[in-house]
Amino acid sequence: MSRDHLAPPIAPAHSFFSHRWLSAATLVVAGVLQTLTFSPFHFWWLGPVSMLLILLVTIPLRANRLFLAGLLTGLGLFGSGASWVYISISEFGNTPIPVAVLLTAAFVAVLALFPALAFWFWGKLAKVSAVRRLILFPAIWILGDWLRGWLLTGFPWLYLGTAHTDGPLAGLAPVVGVHGLTFLIAASGAAIFAAGWLISKQRHASAGIVAVAVLTPWLAAPALNRVDWTHISTEPTSVAAMQGNIPQQIKWDPEFLKDQIVAYLGMTEPYWDTDLILWPETAIPIPQDQAGKIIDHIEENLGKNSTLITGIPWYGFSERAGGFTYHNSIMAIGNGEGMYHKQKLVPFGEYVPLEGVLRGLIGFFDLPMSSFTRGPENQSPLTANGTKVMPFICYEVAYPDFLARNAVNSDLLLTISNDGWFGDSVGPLQHLQIARMRALETGRYMIRGTNNGVTAIIDNKGQITARIPQFERAVLTGEVFKASGSTPYMMTASWPVLTLALTLIVFVRERVIPKN
Repeated sequence: MSRDHLAPPIAPAHSFFSHRWLSAATLVVAGVLQTLTFSPFHFWWLGPVSMLLILLVTIPLRANRLFLAGLLTGLGLFGSGASWVYISISEFGNTPIPVAVLLTAAFVAVLALFPALAFWFWGKLAKVSAVRRLILFPAIWILGDWLRGWLLTGFPWLYLGTAHTDGPLAGLAPVVGVHGLTFLIAASGAAIFAAGWLISKQRHASAGIVAVAVLTPWLAAPALNRVDWTHISTEPTSVAAMQGNIPQQIKWDPEFLKDQIVAYLGMTEPYWDTDLILWPETAIPIPQDQAGKIIDHIEENLGKNSTLITGIPWYGFSERAGGFTYHNSIMAIGNGEGMYHKQKLVPFGEYVPLEGVLRGLIGFFDLPMSSFTRGPENQSPLTANGTKVMPFICYEVAYPDFLARNAVNSDLLLTISNDGWFGDSVGPLQHLQIARMRALETGRYMIRGTNNGVTAIIDNKGQITARIPQFERAVLTGEVFKASGSTPYMMTASWPVLTLALTLIVFVRERVIPKN
């Protein structure tokens, strides 16, 4: 016999949420609230609030309406938090405004399909049981996030846990990673909903148990901030990072290539003896096979124990690509060695899907240097005066498991970027916060070098120790420290939380409320 009667039935929604248009607006607002948890707003406490609003609307809905509910939530989240792609499409992609608006809307809509599909699956699993829906909600949300960060190269952006670089759950990041933090935030929203329902039924003791369960990780996490999961050396490495602030409009103009190199060399002149000098992504805007004189000049001026690491395109024969190809790369010069080729390429920015069909249709499909080839897996760190430096180029820093896996054999993390593509939007500031979360998860210092901001030094707790404001030509100087050992998250990546999510799905479906 079915035991569905043990679960509270889905009660009619509050009159406010029972109105179709108000419910739709609430879901969109809930998505927007999640954007406000991230930089530059930092209202991390809105995360559980957003989850609670979503549940207030969706718990009473029939399963066949949950797809639309997820879509509306996604439109609110990505429409507010990722629509900065419009700037690169319109301003730097030479795309007419109506077409740029259409492409941006399509981008947001495609991303919104991920929560829509997750909610649809949620409805299929939970049917009409409120208990099932509440228990499964954090698991479904996490699996939706994970799928979005993996499918078709992925878009691992706007994970709710990232907001806790400065929030109370930060101490748990080296243990459970960003997906684990997101799971806790979603579970907190579900627990608040459950506690409210229990109180309304005069079941105060049960509500108290739920409240204690949800508060425990929030209260315990700050104490973990004092735990050092990795060993930090006491010997500093001096750093000088150049932020050239080269306008994006002239970045790839052949008439200005010499001026860019001269600018970076001039900025570096007082710092040739610094231990580690960093130039940003494609600071040398010509392939390494044409940059021999520039590289020789750098080597001649560097101090005996100094290493300069710079972004530079690479051109040559690749067995993996089956011919000559371009890579978006980083190379070490001076008292160091190594070349790293970017593995996680940005669609349309660094390669064009369906190139034979799309190339040439509009300006956005013909961006400069949009024919890169993905680099091989398991590349070795660069070395700088004996320090193992694991580099990541731009978008790569957004992939939590990818970075944790590659950081294992490193002393120091480094990321370079050119966020000039996104102008004065929230995109570059979100990008900086993501880099901070990666440093926190791995217990390692990170140097972040960008063309126009934000260039920064991030410590092993994810805190910024030095930075340059956006849109300024300046040099960032400071110190970093090598790290050894691994955090728990580096050893397991996101598999524990993903396994928990899958286990909940199986357990709830087969055990809590079994079939007839």
